[in-house]
Amino acid sequence: MVNYSPVYTSEQGCPINLVGETGQAVQISIHSPSQYICANCERILPDWKNQPYLWVVIVLQQSRYQLIKSTPEIEIEKERLREKFMRFGCYLAFQLRDIGYLTDLIDPRTGYPLLSHPGEIPHNDTAVVKALLNYRVIKNKCRVLVHPLWGAAVYPSILISAAPPRIIETFTKDIAPLHGWY
Repeated sequence: MVNYSPVYTSEQGCPINLVGETGQAVQISIHSPSQYICANCERILPDWKNQPYLWVVIVLQQSRYQLIKSTPEIEIEKERLREKFMRFGCYLAFQLRDIGYLTDLIDPRTGYPLLSHPGEIPHNDTAVVKALLNYRVIKNKCRVLVHPLWGAAVYPSILISAAPPRIIETFTKDIAPLHGWY
C-alpha cells in the first residue's frame, strides 16, 4: 500500500500562480494521485509498474473564452492552450527524466500519455481536477471545468511524475519563464 500526502504546494493549499504573455493566468499545483489514478495507473500508464510514489501536476490555463460551446474561435483557443501546455510539459518532463524520475504528460486532447506507451484506458483530466480540486463540472457535449475565478474559461492539463514535489516545484518555477509564464 502506497501512502501519499493529500497535496503539496510551496504553501499548503496555494498553487504556483503565473501570468502568460497574453495576460491570462496560469495555476500549477502538485497533488497526490486521485483514487482513479491509483486504481488504474497500470491501465493508463502500462510502463509504470511498481512506482512507489506518484505526483500529479495540475496545470490550469485561463482561456480567453468560456469553453462551454464549440466555435471556430474556441477550438483555435483550445489548440493554442494545448500547444502551450505540451511545450511546457515536454520540457519539464524531459528535465525530470534527465535526473532519473519517471515523468509523463497526458495529451489533453486524447487522454493518453505522450512519452510512454498508451494504456488500455485514457486519463480524464477534467475528472482528476474535479477530484483533486473539487471544481464543479458542467456536463454537456464535452465536460467543462468551472474555475472559482475564471468560470468555464479554464483549460486543464496533467503531468504525472515520480519526482518529489519540491523538485517538481523548483523545476516548474525555473522552466515556466522560458515558456512565457511569469
